[in-house]
Amino acid sequence: MSLQAELDHDEQTVLEYPELRSARAWSRPAIGNAALSADAGTEFVRARMPAPQPEPQDDDAPGARRVIDLPPLHDDQQSRQHAERENKRRGRLLRRHPFASTIGLVALLPIAAAAYLYWDYCQHFQSTDDAFIAARSFSIEPKVAGYITAVPVTDNQHVAAGDVIARIDDRDYRAALDQAKAQLVHDQALLEQAQKNLGRYQTLAKTSSIAQQQVDDQGFLVEQDKATVALDQANVDTAQLNMSHTTVTADQAGRVVNLTAAVGQFAQAGTALTQFVPDEIWVTANFKETQLDAMRPGQPVTLEIDAYPERAFRGHVASVQPGSGTAFSLLPAQNATGNYVKIVQRVPVKVVIDSPPADVALGPGMSVVPDLRTNTAPSLYERLRAWL
Repeated sequence: MSLQAELDHDEQTVLEYPELRSARAWSRPAIGNAALSADAGTEFVRARMPAPQPEPQDDDAPGARRVIDLPPLHDDQQSRQHAERENKRRGRLLRRHPFASTIGLVALLPIAAAAYLYWDYCQHFQSTDDAFIAARSFSIEPKVAGYITAVPVTDNQHVAAGDVIARIDDRDYRAALDQAKAQLVHDQALLEQAQKNLGRYQTLAKTSSIAQQQVDDQGFLVEQDKATVALDQANVDTAQLNMSHTTVTADQAGRVVNLTAAVGQFAQAGTALTQFVPDEIWVTANFKETQLDAMRPGQPVTLEIDAYPERAFRGHVASVQPGSGTAFSLLPAQNATGNYVKIVQRVPVKVVIDSPPADVALGPGMSVVPDLRTNTAPSLYERLRAWL
């Protein structure tokens, strides 16, 4: 290919790809016409020249920007500069909004004072939300078997000590009582006859009319009759006791819960007729072991029951359990084996309610939030309130 044809081919390539114009613009003048007049068969070798670099400017030339390389700042210098900028920004903010800044500073003082009063007041108390009402509830079961003839109570009814819960058919037990009484009368008559005979034998023995052996035998018979009468009396007492067990009563005041007894039901001895919750209840508060330092029996407690949030109940500490709750569980934790992670233990504290109200229903399992006062000295808030 001739040199002129190659140049024409390059010219056509530049026209088709405009982005190559800038790359070839500087290279065309470098080729003179004299060089093109060389032999037509000579191959023209083109080499890509590096892009032109800007000439360094003299720092002393007018209008030239001097670039000064500063050493890197240390962390303390950076933090100091950041603090200076922050102070300048705050100063501008205060100068820009002086009234709002003054109001904010004035409002901050009473807020800080109220926060301190609240903190000082809370230091006199210990509280927990892991507290529940507890009671020694139990099931009422009959001592004897029989058909139930009456159930004069209903669910959740409050009963006094001695009130009837259920009645069992007593005809069989009444017949057994009558039989025991009849046997007692019969044996008492035999005893009376034996005693009279013994008196006669003793009189005849004084005159040697009968042998002493007969007197002794009659004495033994009298003792046997006495034992028989005593046994009959025990049978009568047992029959009377069984007769009394046909009437199931409440031994103390409380509430009937989960009643299952019904008229016509055959109740076996030991079958649960109902659950019973006594009126004697208390609060079991599970405090953290780190809260027990200043906790003593007799300290006053304010109780907030979740079921009655608008009412406040009063109580006092009755006792503190000598051990954590897990120590008396069915499967206590064994920390001597495996990896051990120390956690704060909970210790049950018994809180007795002072004068439990009768107009509300309180039972086991209800959630309570007790506030126990461990420091009886008045707080700063209480002193200020009393002074005002």
